[in-house]
Amino acid sequence: MPKRVPLLLTTPIYYANGAPHVGSAYTTIAADVIARAWKQQNRKVFLLTGTDEHGQKVADTAAKAGVTPQAFVDTQAKAFQHVFQQLNVGFDRFIRTTEADHVVGVKDFLNKLKAATTPLGRPAVYQGEYKGLYCQGCERFLTEKELVDGRCPLHNTVPQELVEHNWFFRLTDYLPKLKKALTSNSLRILPSAARQEVLGYFTQGIQDFSISRENVKWGIPLPWDKTQTAYVWVDALPNYLTGVGYGKNARQYRQWWRGEVVHFMARDILKFHTIYWPALLMAIGEPVPATMFAHGYFTIDGRKMSKSLGNVIDPVDLIGKYGVDGTRYLLLTPFPFGQDGDLPVQRFIEKFNADLANGLGNLLSRTTNMVEQYCGGVVKSVDAPKPLTKAEQQTLAYDFTGSLVTTWKAIAWANQAIDRAKPWALAKSTKPADAKKLALLLAQLVAQLLEISHALTPYLPVTSATMTKALRAKKIVKAPPLFQRVV
Repeated sequence: MPKRVPLLLTTPIYYANGAPHVGSAYTTIAADVIARAWKQQNRKVFLLTGTDEHGQKVADTAAKAGVTPQAFVDTQAKAFQHVFQQLNVGFDRFIRTTEADHVVGVKDFLNKLKAATTPLGRPAVYQGEYKGLYCQGCERFLTEKELVDGRCPLHNTVPQELVEHNWFFRLTDYLPKLKKALTSNSLRILPSAARQEVLGYFTQGIQDFSISRENVKWGIPLPWDKTQTAYVWVDALPNYLTGVGYGKNARQYRQWWRGEVVHFMARDILKFHTIYWPALLMAIGEPVPATMFAHGYFTIDGRKMSKSLGNVIDPVDLIGKYGVDGTRYLLLTPFPFGQDGDLPVQRFIEKFNADLANGLGNLLSRTTNMVEQYCGGVVKSVDAPKPLTKAEQQTLAYDFTGSLVTTWKAIAWANQAIDRAKPWALAKSTKPADAKKLALLLAQLVAQLLEISHALTPYLPVTSATMTKALRAKKIVKAPPLFQRVV
């Protein structure tokens, strides 16, 4: 087997203007699942997440709260870290764009960009005037085609008409090279619908873009022009480099960025990641990421998530009701990762009780109870009747729902095997054949549960560890309930 290169997995850095919610939790849990799955394959993995803390929107929100921007983002960053820790996300670094090493790295990145020459022999960065419609919610200029009834489709606000003198990145000179990377799949966009959307940008027309703002003070000044502040996206995207040592620890940086890089994101920031970011990397001579995975949009009980509807969900509230692993399971199972879908929160109790408390939990409880009662807590080692190699492969292929369906089929098989064999009746029999049948059945059930536990490790890490400990004990005893039913 060829030697696997180190794997860098990233989430977007979440905008510190708002509180954590199920959207940010969803993306981050997904990245954590992949990180844990690859670690099970003995691969070196680095998981990077964090907060995006600069920009006018943050400064305005801080002013309304009566605090400095730095004090505001300090509080927000702690909130995101707390939620991700509560969700048992095993991140290797939580980066903040106000941290000193990030600021140093961004300035180095900008200086390299300023010194770069495009494939057509022109400066990669130039001065110009920009006149356009700016959405402060998106922190970007919008075209007329992108508006819906004259409003930003994401924020339902009328954009401002702005005229600014900025520094621009000559993106158009990199488009042929970028399109070649996309069409050859050396830059892989997943799922296929997202890839088609990205290729569609080229038919719509892609223009050079501003890398600075002249009237925004809360940000990183351009190293060569202190009257300008780095555009928030040009400040934010290099976190994927600075988070692993760019500008500070060259050896660490080379280890991770020159390995395999996979970016996770929601589809609303697809263009920044798949067009702007790779082109910027090409300009400074850095390799582009191997894969970008953009998951879809989701509704809550059939309605768009919004503060006005009162259906913005705090992940900590879900944890309080369903536990950490229950929350992870409920967020990842309603629809395939990568597609648009609906989080049926009103049916979470029903699914939690059916799948976790009654399905998985009941299987472990009844199996360990029978092993203790009928076999003195000891069973022989046998192969699992239903190997779950397919479930592991589905996880690594980002098919989370498929993997969990495969695993739950094995859980259903085991529960049905118990009901069919009636081990309690076999235990009362005096026939040697029935005793052997009972011993084999219980050994197979233990082996199957260990297989299930292994397959569930990326999704339900605490539950999986609990199961494995109970099943690998020298003497197995009845396990306490994995999940308490929710009413």
